[in-house]
Amino acid sequence: MKKKSEEYILGISEYELERLRFQHGVWKGITEGFFDKLGIKEGWKVLDVGSGPGFAAFDLRQRVGSTGAITALEPSEMYLDYFRGECFKNNWNNMHAVLGTVEDSEFLDNQYDMIFARWVIAFVPDPGLFLEKLTRTLKPGGVLAIMDYAYEGLLLYPNGGAFDKMAETVRSYWRHGGGDPYIGAKLPKMFKERNLSVFEYYPVGQCGGPDSGVFRWADKFFTVHVQQMVDMGITTQELGDEMLKDWVDHRNDPDSVFFSPTIANIAGKKN
Repeated sequence: MKKKSEEYILGISEYELERLRFQHGVWKGITEGFFDKLGIKEGWKVLDVGSGPGFAAFDLRQRVGSTGAITALEPSEMYLDYFRGECFKNNWNNMHAVLGTVEDSEFLDNQYDMIFARWVIAFVPDPGLFLEKLTRTLKPGGVLAIMDYAYEGLLLYPNGGAFDKMAETVRSYWRHGGGDPYIGAKLPKMFKERNLSVFEYYPVGQCGGPDSGVFRWADKFFTVHVQQMVDMGITTQELGDEMLKDWVDHRNDPDSVFFSPTIANIAGKKN
């Protein structure tokens, strides 16, 4: 049986919790814009899958109000402890924590008005099973909303250096953990096969210089995970060092620009 920390290719730690907090802030406007398109109503019951410490769940609570309910499904006890602490501190009695994954959890049929998953399905070894279980627990007319990678578009400019190899290295990192870096491109067909009518599907991304949130978000990832990719044998120490040096050189150049990989936002209603 794997420890929960081993189920996260990105790891579980105080550093990662803070990285997730920063990540949520950087992508909050785009996530909220997606939420605006979903028709979320007060009183809805929402499942946040792979909720982490609950940053998106807290935002969703503002939309469903005190008459709604948010369930955070998360395999990390550490992150759920943070979630529970915030709920206790704010006296949020309609927030529920469930330890586990979609694959090892039992759901009632027709239970939720909406299910949200951000940066989860790209890391799931069996996305078909994942979607099957979530679709069953949606109410008829309920919304399944996913934000995840179609891992193209990653760019550090001026280009032409070792960082140009980073996108394929990260895609190999995702695959090493059993995930699919192109899942965002495959979801429309997968939704259709599960009787989910897609009503939103569009790409999002960000770009900016070294002082921007998206550049600093990427920095928190690359400066830690390049070495982890080396340690896992995904790339060589030589190439890892070269990619990281190229990154740091650009980070120190105020005229450099980073483009994030493409993220697909997709939402479908259960027929």
